[in-house]
Amino acid sequence: MAEQIKSKDRVADHGEVFTAEREVNAMLDLVKQETERIESRFLEPACGTGNFLVEVLRRKLEIVRKKYKSSRAEYEKYSVLAISSLYGVDLLSDNVQECQDRLFDIWVKEYRTVCKNDVESDCEDAVRFILQHNILCGNALSMLRVDDAGNDTSEPIIFAQWDLMTGDLMKRSDYRLDEMMRGHNEAKQMDLDMWMDGWEYDEEVDGWIPAPIREYEPINYWEVQHGEHI
Repeated sequence: MAEQIKSKDRVADHGEVFTAEREVNAMLDLVKQETERIESRFLEPACGTGNFLVEVLRRKLEIVRKKYKSSRAEYEKYSVLAISSLYGVDLLSDNVQECQDRLFDIWVKEYRTVCKNDVESDCEDAVRFILQHNILCGNALSMLRVDDAGNDTSEPIIFAQWDLMTGDLMKRSDYRLDEMMRGHNEAKQMDLDMWMDGWEYDEEVDGWIPAPIREYEPINYWEVQHGEHI
């Protein structure tokens, strides 16, 4: 687990203090059932270097190992699904990069331990690609991307959702974070514009889910990095 601060200047400038491991696990234990559901999605709106997300990933990968360690193909597929369910936003680009790296390092170490010599570089590249679309530099309050100085741009935060389809196919759908939050905050209320734009009510999250701003053709999960070119 990383130290709780990187520097006093960062604390003063950004209020940056990372949550300690004991507190992270205590809070995650409050939603223990969800942390052990492989497909359950988690968003950390001020993710820092990923203290919460790495612990969720460890819990999910433990479940994947218990269920699928006897099948390399199934283990690989569901370990990718586990990491694709994690999302984070942070103002500072170095935190974002470190968070992506920590998540990848945990995933790839487990992948190589379970699958030993039977690992695929394409699958590792796919996980890197997924993390680049799930852990983003942005302002979770304004729900806008930020520039290198941490200032808001006019570009909305857009996350990719990854869904396993039949067999080994995975489908990517892109959503704007501000629209996702609007649908959640308005709960069961809906206006005509939302209905006309294809929003749907989701009982699990008790909110309206917007239509994706872009959908991609299903592709094998180890090739999602090539999906933008199809």
